[in-house]
Amino acid sequence: MEFGTFMEFPPLTGSGEAAAFDQALGEVAAADEWGLDAVWLAELHGAPERSVLSAPMMVASAIAAATARVRIGIAVQVLPLSHPLRLAEEAATVDQVSRGRLIYGIGRSGVVRTYEEYGISYDESRKRFAEALEIMRLAWTQPKFSYQGKYHSFDNVALSPKPYQKPHPELRMAGATPETFPAIGRLGFPVFVAVRQGPFKQLVPYIEAYRSAYQEAGHPGTGQVYLRVPAYLADTEARARAELEASLMGVFPLSGGTGPRFGTPRRRRGRAAAPQAGRTPRGADLRRGAGDAGDLRHSGQLRGAASRGRGRARARRHPRGVELRRADPA
Repeated sequence: MEFGTFMEFPPLTGSGEAAAFDQALGEVAAADEWGLDAVWLAELHGAPERSVLSAPMMVASAIAAATARVRIGIAVQVLPLSHPLRLAEEAATVDQVSRGRLIYGIGRSGVVRTYEEYGISYDESRKRFAEALEIMRLAWTQPKFSYQGKYHSFDNVALSPKPYQKPHPELRMAGATPETFPAIGRLGFPVFVAVRQGPFKQLVPYIEAYRSAYQEAGHPGTGQVYLRVPAYLADTEARARAELEASLMGVFPLSGGTGPRFGTPRRRRGRAAAPQAGRTPRGADLRRGAGDAGDLRHSGQLRGAASRGRGRARARRHPRGVELRRADPA
């Protein structure tokens, strides 16, 4: 079991952005002191009402210098938005400063508006992602390399520094749409997925597709599955629900969705995507349907009283093929 905390560095009402960093970095220090396995940093752009965490690798470097034990995860680095050599250099640097504590989560993101703001077509995101990943792995593992691609070309370049971990930091890839799960399996990477609403059994076909592709590609074992699951501990279940609800209900409208995007991206070509079945549009009243803390509890994701948890993440109601590898305190 890996027990970590996922962080977005939200703004604090009535305070400046520096206060948001102070608050979040204080929580990171507490995670390091209290024995959590990892802290996970989001990458969010153009959403000042939600987060100040747009440069996770810079924050990761600060965390690496200020902590001694906790692992530092990126969840996720959106590879198509940046130059692959720069990303490889930054990841290797954080890995060196942290003495091998970096977990490098990678993905494409489904927020089309961010691509538009960066002047990159979302339609190119899949090919840009594959090309960037190939370049980064070459840069980390080869003394010098050359590469001729559609978006980037290099001739006899060398990366410095190399990562502390060999051959490179642990890579995990986000699964957000049905087709990404077998693709991740073929690459041989661990997969992780955010589960915010609905029963775990909805993931079974996707996890099975991942495992089948993983084994068919000849990788050892069955692959690794990591879930990001909201969790909150309090003295009683009633107190857990009461304390959590305002925070929980506040984040869902800002996140623009309630779980894995097993459908189209949120925006495409400048138009709002139609709401998917079972999903609540941004800004809607999430108390209708399965949006409140009580419904999350009954779906098998929220566990209340500390007297029952005894400090351990509970792994109940997990269907065949789904393993709880991460639990994130809310």
